[in-house]
Amino acid sequence: MTENQQLAALLFPGVTQTVDDLEQRFPPRSLKDGARVTRFAPSPTGFLHIGGLFSALISKLNATTTDGVFLLRIEDTDKKREIEDGVSEIIKGLRAFGVDPDEGVMGFGQESGAYGPYQQSRRAEIYHVVAKKLVEEGLAYPCFCTEEELGAIREKQEALQLDTKGYYGAWAVYRDTPFEKQKALLAQGRPYTLRLRSPGSMDKRISFDDLIKGRIEMPENVQDVVLLKQDGIPTYHFAHAVDDHFMRSTHVIRGDEWISSVPLHIQLFKVCGFRVPKYAHIAPIMKEENGGKRKLSKRKDPEAAVTYYAEQGYPKESVLEYLLTLANSNFEDWRRANPDAPQSAFPFNLKKMSTSGALFDLTKLGDVSKNVISVMTAETVFEKALAWAKDYDPQLYALLSRDSLRSTAIFDIDRGGKKPRKDIAKWDEVKDYVSYFFDELFTVSMAELPDNITPDLAKDVLDAYTAAFDPADDKQQWFDRIKDLCAPLDCTPNVKEYKQNPDAFKGHVGDVSTVIRVALTGRRNTPDLYAITAILGEDTVRARLQKAKALLG
Repeated sequence: MTENQQLAALLFPGVTQTVDDLEQRFPPRSLKDGARVTRFAPSPTGFLHIGGLFSALISKLNATTTDGVFLLRIEDTDKKREIEDGVSEIIKGLRAFGVDPDEGVMGFGQESGAYGPYQQSRRAEIYHVVAKKLVEEGLAYPCFCTEEELGAIREKQEALQLDTKGYYGAWAVYRDTPFEKQKALLAQGRPYTLRLRSPGSMDKRISFDDLIKGRIEMPENVQDVVLLKQDGIPTYHFAHAVDDHFMRSTHVIRGDEWISSVPLHIQLFKVCGFRVPKYAHIAPIMKEENGGKRKLSKRKDPEAAVTYYAEQGYPKESVLEYLLTLANSNFEDWRRANPDAPQSAFPFNLKKMSTSGALFDLTKLGDVSKNVISVMTAETVFEKALAWAKDYDPQLYALLSRDSLRSTAIFDIDRGGKKPRKDIAKWDEVKDYVSYFFDELFTVSMAELPDNITPDLAKDVLDAYTAAFDPADDKQQWFDRIKDLCAPLDCTPNVKEYKQNPDAFKGHVGDVSTVIRVALTGRRNTPDLYAITAILGEDTVRARLQKAKALLG
């Protein structure tokens, strides 16, 4: 046995498996050529950030468009930062927007797939097998430095004003410790971390092709980084190399804050004897502020949390549609050319992603969402609005569910056709949108009368309409009655005629219908008024007309 092998046996006495055993346990996947295996690997340290959802969506698109696999791995090795049941929050957030993993962590204590465990805290034996091999090959060693000793090293480096600081070269005090001393320290029970014996050189550089940012060149890693902490738990860097190799990830898609770690990560893959995956680093989602741009902040911006979109009632289809406009600049052109195509049909391309960070705009999201909701069927709008109201607005839920056919009919007004109305951007706007259909939400008001309509004319219109109203009329008959009201009221049924000679009339047919519309709905702008009167019913129509007239004095 070599000294390195003896050291490995001392450090890992219970490890009997080999890396070859792991290779057989987690064999290459049987996928077609070009299929990509991607992953979303969050830490359960808080709510799911919209940037995290964006990253997960990009990863999923890369897998699904190549008939590959998208997996969810939970990186829960930092127990100090972990929150209770943070895993469920992540899964709930992904599921709410349809970014479901093909394998990995599927729920609290639930996993699916042959390449697990998918929580790092349950993979210690796997990391230790690889770590033992590195020690045997002289590529890793125990470091017995205390926090005080490490602090002293940093202070000396600061005093010397070194460009490169850290634990490397001559500063790596336990890098070349003789085996006998290592053995003695271990026998004393001295705590230790396991460090990489970096093969990097200060005068060498590496380059790699980032699938989003292009060719990047950086200095080699020279740091003897920690692989295993004192408790045997791996650092993020070591776990990344081991997990993505044995889960057979082909593409690592993550935030561009990790670019500085790529030289280390590539080095780790290589010293472990693993194939280096392709990297794609996503620029952060930005927000405009005071003429500049900044990252969306968990602390400052409520829209940073994916729960915000569920609470506000944005349909998942709308959020995904908007994120796709941020992902690829050509998505909007594709959507205009393919208005009815599913999002999955879009030919997503990593190379068309922004390298500087997309600007997140809630107003634009609202516009996108109005388009999405406008082409939904009335039944779909009813079901989704009802589901949202059940969780967030009990009163609205009670009103909509009281008569599902009537509620569906409300959403069906002016729906369909080439130019559907776009009144609703999110489900928390539904209550206001439907309010005049429910006496519990509506109060008659004549405050929205057109400026050219006097109270006296308005009263005359309401009197005339009350007398003429017939609930048995079809739409054409109803509109003809409105036009017939005009002449006796000194109004014209011809809008063009009124515009040519406004002084000759008190108003036109549009003004007459607006008076009726305001009396019944409190608004100047609504969907089709005939359909509204049909749903309200004769008793409600007549009661509101009477109350409206009384308000006019």
